Amino acid sequence: MEKVKTICPYCGTGCSMELQVKDGRIIEIKGDAAHPVNQGELCLKGYYGYKHLSDNRRLTSPLIKKNGEFERASWDDALDYLAERLTAIKAEHGPDSFALFASARANNEDNYAAQKFTRAVMGTNNIDHCARLCHASTVSGLRMTLGSGSMTNGIPEIGSDSDVILIIGSNTAECHPLIARQVIWAKERGAKLIVIDPRWSDMANKADLFIPLRVGYNIPVINALIHTIIRENLHKPEFIAQHTDGFDELARSVEDYSPENVQIMTGIPAEQLIAAARIYANAKAAAILYAMGITQFTHGTGNVVALSNLAVITGQIGRPGAGVCPLRGQNNVQGACDLGSLPDVYPGYLKVTDEKIGAHFEAAWDATLSRKLGLQVTQVPAAIEEGKLRSLFVFGENPLMSDPDSGELRHAFAHLDLMVVTDMFMTESARLADVVLPVAGWGEKDGTFTNTERRVQRVRKAVPPPDGAREDWWVFSELAKRMGYGGMAYDGPQAIWDEVRRLVPATYSGISYERLEGNPGLCWPCPDEGHPGTPILHQDGKFATPTHKAQLIPVLFDPDILPKEKGLTFERPLLGHIAEHVSAEYPYLLTTGRRVHHYHTGTMTRKSPVLDQLAPEELIELNPADARALKVRDGDFIRVETRRGYIVARSLVTDRVQPRMIFGTFHYWEASCNELTGAGALDPDCGIPEYKISAANVTRSSPADAAAWLETIGKTTKINMQFIGTDSQSRR
Repeated sequence: MEKVKTICPYCGTGCSMELQVKDGRIIEIKGDAAHPVNQGELCLKGYYGYKHLSDNRRLTSPLIKKNGEFERASWDDALDYLAERLTAIKAEHGPDSFALFASARANNEDNYAAQKFTRAVMGTNNIDHCARLCHASTVSGLRMTLGSGSMTNGIPEIGSDSDVILIIGSNTAECHPLIARQVIWAKERGAKLIVIDPRWSDMANKADLFIPLRVGYNIPVINALIHTIIRENLHKPEFIAQHTDGFDELARSVEDYSPENVQIMTGIPAEQLIAAARIYANAKAAAILYAMGITQFTHGTGNVVALSNLAVITGQIGRPGAGVCPLRGQNNVQGACDLGSLPDVYPGYLKVTDEKIGAHFEAAWDATLSRKLGLQVTQVPAAIEEGKLRSLFVFGENPLMSDPDSGELRHAFAHLDLMVVTDMFMTESARLADVVLPVAGWGEKDGTFTNTERRVQRVRKAVPPPDGAREDWWVFSELAKRMGYGGMAYDGPQAIWDEVRRLVPATYSGISYERLEGNPGLCWPCPDEGHPGTPILHQDGKFATPTHKAQLIPVLFDPDILPKEKGLTFERPLLGHIAEHVSAEYPYLLTTGRRVHHYHTGTMTRKSPVLDQLAPEELIELNPADARALKVRDGDFIRVETRRGYIVARSLVTDRVQPRMIFGTFHYWEASCNELTGAGALDPDCGIPEYKISAANVTRSSPADAAAWLETIGKTTKINMQFIGTDSQSRR
């Protein structure tokens, strides 16, 4: 039996695992005991979420839609057809009529090839990916304040060095279980745990202090902590004077956010806010852990900036166990950003609008490059409907389920001249495409992932892909060649990675495939092969901002509810508000998230018999008081409706959610909550949509209504069985 060491393909923790391979098939997975992040353990998805690789629904042939039906094609015919169509659309409508959705699930090498194809071959910066929908506000917020939009510390430090951990807007135990394990180890050492979240969770159950805030009210709560810390002289004046700009303005901006005022605003007892502020500020090393309960708001950037303010004024940054730790949701969402799958930056976060940087990449790629900012994912539907965008390439993503307001996106896709999807399966998005290309998945190709702590790690091929499937980088290379560009003739992923190292040496030069062999990964920046990597950013108060100081920026919330008589004005405040309010017609507040058993749109985990048996269907969490009022019992079908549409699913009656609050996921095509979320209101700084707040109505549904709903959905999403692989190779 062969043993192959690689990295888990699910959340951003980056757990190392050993694949047990027999007769070309993965038969078991074990955790890597020597790895500092997971130390031999895995979560449910890590242990059991590999069956999709041998699933007989894998795509094994390129498909071209003709007269509304898919037909099989050879790779040569499919690529020639695409090259011809893309060239013609570009010639008629210009380079910016093309856009590409990159993949947070694909490796760094695939993402580099995708962004290079978009820029060097198609001539546009219209490339983005699902980071826009999860941590775009992290990138924009921490760039503003610290100069780098990334996690500041290493994961192992949480368990070994942090003596206070503040978790806010993160269901860590379900979404990042092995990071939650580090928190538990910290508590066993005596560390204090503060959890701030609108929903009760396993982490809340283990907290020393749990603060149940109202959904969307992160800013006033964080400002109340800052207010208390300044009022009680718990901040660090010397650190602030030497290493920050803007403290006086920040102090003025939080004057109205006393714990007493915020209690009136949120219902949180002032004593709890004061206690949290004291515990955090007095820590020797305090870590802030946050996720999409902070970022997925129209004021997500403001939430992130407020947390940065909190860490900086207390000096809780730049030291082991002390920092700001955004927990990334997908295995390589950090890497996809790092490698330039964003509309405003090249690899290494080098700005596309900078003339000198543009000239550097033009010389390296032997291509003319645009200096114009590209479209964000959330701008794409409108651009399609306005006729500006005519072709879209989607690789390794399922936006019809992961993006907000699925109905609007479905409508937009219908207006494209050409839509291309590369995937392992006929996903909900692939069914709307004109061309679908079968590609290799995790475990079937070599490359690197970058986890949430910036740790670059090797992923390795353990089994062959099904006959007919190809690697994503190869697809872009072959398309480029057919479109007359010779700068992507790679012989494998290592050649791509070496090009990245040459182009962005300050970040990656020291991270070679050779160094990563037998190594648990290296955290960028790593400028040369003698460098150990950089697990901790901003050490000794050195920040990556233009002034080399941390920027303290006021963040206000719903200014209309604050006293106006002071006439306070600020040079550069960020403003937060609730984008969608409940009403008589929509009296409930829907918030969304994930569950431990499944991942993203379920494309991989729902093909695991173990995981699907544990969580076979969507369950909408409903508070017991609301269930009684609606005459709904646990397990009854309910109808959830917002201004965008409705779904039908079973209820899960639980006091994990507050009264008049409901919770659901986007794992299940039968009842995806992204049919209900809105895409109209966006964060003005980063373009992230409002996933966490949707005004909703809930009614009891009969089984007949549920059956009718499933029949309706089935007509638009049922898999076309004609193109499911049935040969022994695809079943492996």
